Amino acid sequence: MILTGPAIRAAVRLGDIVIDPFDPARVSPNAYDWRLGDTIRVCDVDLDAAASTELPEQVIPPEGMVLLPGLLYLGITHERTGSERYAQLLNGDHTIGGLGIWVHVSAPLGHVGHAIRWTLEIRVARPVRVYPRMTFGKVVFLAVHGSRLSYQQVAAKYARSDGIDISHLYRELQ
Repeated sequence: MILTGPAIRAAVRLGDIVIDPFDPARVSPNAYDWRLGDTIRVCDVDLDAAASTELPEQVIPPEGMVLLPGLLYLGITHERTGSERYAQLLNGDHTIGGLGIWVHVSAPLGHVGHAIRWTLEIRVARPVRVYPRMTFGKVVFLAVHGSRLSYQQVAAKYARSDGIDISHLYRELQ
């Protein structure tokens, strides 16, 4: 079950959902409009699933940055979101989809207990200029059934994520 906008506001007030920074004007009928953060990593090299790849982090300047087709960009959400009570789904929306931007298609699930600024996988169909803190998608909160186990209490690869994270699959393949 997806929480409605009023239920999201109430859960934030009660501390059951963390959205930091929180702007009540960004709550929609059943989601929260999240923004692109201030930094990005550009992947313009071949990748190997069995090796860690260092990608330098860049600041997105106030005048924006043009993203190009054929490259993988790893960005970050401006907001940190999470909950010990609700799961999350993070997606792009028509706001950016209409610009030919695909964001976070492969990993939209935020587990119960995962309170982070999300690493974003970004691809574009055409060159497009993006700006720090522009609206970039929606996060929805989902009620869960059954006993809850916090993501922070399991040995998960990304439990302590703090910034733009590269793939950690190489740890499993070593």
